[in-house]
Amino acid sequence: MDQELSPQEQERVVVEKLRSGRQQIDRELAKVIVGQKDVVEQVLTALFAGGHCLITGAPGLAKTLLVKSIAQIFHLKFQRIQFTPDLMPADITGTEILEETDSGKREMVFVKGPVFANVLLADEINRTPPKTQAALLEAMQEHQVTAAGQRYALEEPFFVLATQNPIEMEGTYPLPEAQLDRFMLNVVINYLPPEDEATVVERTTAARPAPIEPLFTGEDVLAFHEVVRSVPCARDLIDYAVRLASASRPQQPGTPEFINQWVNWGAGTRASQYLVLAAKSRALLSGRSHVTVGDIQALALPVLRHRVLVNYKAEAEGVTVDYIIGRLVESVSK
Repeated sequence: MDQELSPQEQERVVVEKLRSGRQQIDRELAKVIVGQKDVVEQVLTALFAGGHCLITGAPGLAKTLLVKSIAQIFHLKFQRIQFTPDLMPADITGTEILEETDSGKREMVFVKGPVFANVLLADEINRTPPKTQAALLEAMQEHQVTAAGQRYALEEPFFVLATQNPIEMEGTYPLPEAQLDRFMLNVVINYLPPEDEATVVERTTAARPAPIEPLFTGEDVLAFHEVVRSVPCARDLIDYAVRLASASRPQQPGTPEFINQWVNWGAGTRASQYLVLAAKSRALLSGRSHVTVGDIQALALPVLRHRVLVNYKAEAEGVTVDYIIGRLVESVSK
């Protein structure tokens, strides 16, 4: 970016680049992704806000393809880890090996693992034991890796886009709440409508699609993060986001009765923060320079669904967390 521009002019250039690039992103993704408009929007919202994303869906719904395609659009270093029960922390972070130097001496050298990337796809993250998940948690929260007592900073930007299969839970290790809370959004991918599925089948059984063209660099993404944080959000909208998160906590003053009845544990403060930050990102992606109530309401599900834990009564009655959050949005005053 031109250093001769004032900070205000630089910010304006970044905003225009983001807005003009939004349609280009959709056009490039359309080469390989059919439908899933809400899913694409939510993943991009997390990326522009600098947050990690958990993608939940059945096998064969293009979760991996979506993440890889987005990494190509942003010309970012992409790595994929297939999580398995025998995966060790060093398989993610890297390990020290004994290496002989040109002078004939032997010394320990750290060989970086796949976590040293800009976009890390953690495929089926719930298939690996907690010890390995904890190694990833440090990278997600601190953007660093600790190996043999040494700290190694990760290159920025750094995103973890993790997938999990909700229908096959045997032999899995459910993510602890502390790790779930590090994900800005929990994006759910559902089956495509028959028309879109027919389009997918037609495309994937014919000629290969045109390659995706990179549009942005890692430096652009870091600039987008700063611009997103500068988007104005009125205090009453911040108060509304806090009320939404607070109302999900059972046995608190003003909590709706259905929350006390069905919820075991509600969302913490990070939910309020992510509601506002993701709303700012969504506003910019929508071509607006300010946050609206609609932005916060549209993000209530992906921000809260992995932070609200339902109890046995809800499970016995077939009440889902998405249904509870929907009622929460309806009951909390704007």
